Amino acid sequence: MSYEPVIGLEVHLQLSTSTKLFCGCLAKYGAAPNSQTCPVCLGLPGVLPVLNERVMEWGIRVALAVDCQIAQTMKFDRKQYFYPDLPKNYQISQYDRPLAQRGHLDIVADHAPKRIGITRIHLEEDAGKLLHEASQTESYVDFNRTGVPLLEIVSEPDLRSPEEAYQYLIELKAIIEYLAVSTCNMEEGSLRCDTNVSLRRPGASQFGAKVEVKNLNSFKAVKQALAYEIQRQAVALDQGQRIRQETRLWDARALRTEPMRSKEGAADYRYFPEPDLVPFVIDRALIARMKATLPELPAERRRRYQDAYQLSAYDAQVLTQHAALGELFEGALRCGAPPKPAANWIMGDYLAHLNAKNREPESEKLRPEWLAHLIQLVDDGTISGKMAKDLFVQTLERGEDPRRLVEEGGLKQIVDAAALEPIADEVLRKNQRSVEDYLKGKTTAFTHLMGQAMKLSKGKANPQQMAALLKRKLEQVPS
Repeated sequence: MSYEPVIGLEVHLQLSTSTKLFCGCLAKYGAAPNSQTCPVCLGLPGVLPVLNERVMEWGIRVALAVDCQIAQTMKFDRKQYFYPDLPKNYQISQYDRPLAQRGHLDIVADHAPKRIGITRIHLEEDAGKLLHEASQTESYVDFNRTGVPLLEIVSEPDLRSPEEAYQYLIELKAIIEYLAVSTCNMEEGSLRCDTNVSLRRPGASQFGAKVEVKNLNSFKAVKQALAYEIQRQAVALDQGQRIRQETRLWDARALRTEPMRSKEGAADYRYFPEPDLVPFVIDRALIARMKATLPELPAERRRRYQDAYQLSAYDAQVLTQHAALGELFEGALRCGAPPKPAANWIMGDYLAHLNAKNREPESEKLRPEWLAHLIQLVDDGTISGKMAKDLFVQTLERGEDPRRLVEEGGLKQIVDAAALEPIADEVLRKNQRSVEDYLKGKTTAFTHLMGQAMKLSKGKANPQQMAALLKRKLEQVPS
């Protein structure tokens, strides 16, 4: 029997402010355990939280970037639950009057555009972190993360496939990176995602029982967990079973979800207004100032690349998925590189290098002028295309201008006909069998001769010139 998946995503974004949401403690990742805490973030008696103004400003920027309506007045609430890394036994969050609501994010999935609604964006403080690795019998608590500002972005249940969910996350992450308000590093926990998925008959209006999946540490894991959960629920429904509304954990090793607990509702958290924080009236002038600071966002940049540089929709999509890629591309163009070759180098060899090294574009120090110089060296015949690929690797590994590497290594292409003549003669003399085969009409023999010529020249011979020279000499061989 066929079913339609109904998927919603909750993205928890850790903002990269220097201090925490309600106190002056540093919010730096990687500090010694429990070294960035104070009575406020530890929830000791008698302390009062004070809102970090920068957090609210950055939250507004994110909300504006996804066309949300900013609240006139927002308030904070206490979300009650017990967990060892939550020292107050409640979390300061937002319930009925969040920072922003009713936005959207446009994606492309299966070659078709689709608009995904965003229900709300709200501010809240992060919890601490439990450490289990140090002991077989004990767990430790690091409260450094307690109070670090989180922005929770909740989508409408508009997603209908794991691929749509994946594209939504890719686009949202790109926007956040362009805004420079978070590292979006899932390994460090600065971007976390929970999924909600249910199944229903095609055409039905009522949703099925919702299952939440947690413990997703990559976008690939989100995609895999959704695919598994859709299949699990479909099999259960086909067998006449009832789907329980629950929270499940993703097991990345077994590639399956496992039950964790029954799914809580708002009533379970016993929300009530945070008594130590007054409601905040959001100044319209502040919203206008934040709107004026918005950079060119990925969707706008994609349209510009297609219009100004005649790039395909695919090329524009790849080049704008990271702000650093777009900056590299445009920097190379300012240094004289033509658009399409620059795009091809970035999308091909450069991304392959990053993937092989498991690096993000922001961590690689490739200067735009170096890419432009590499392309120019090929265009003016100084090096061949094959030489350029090797030179590009050297440029990345040594962090030096390819022009300098060419001069130092004597890597210039041989284009002097007088220098190519003896190479061609030696190849023909040492490969008589291939010469005879070519004269008998076996075209593959010429490929072998070219390979030997390039090998003898150590890859420096201009391929076009060498091919023309070999053919001219072969025509002069007596048949």
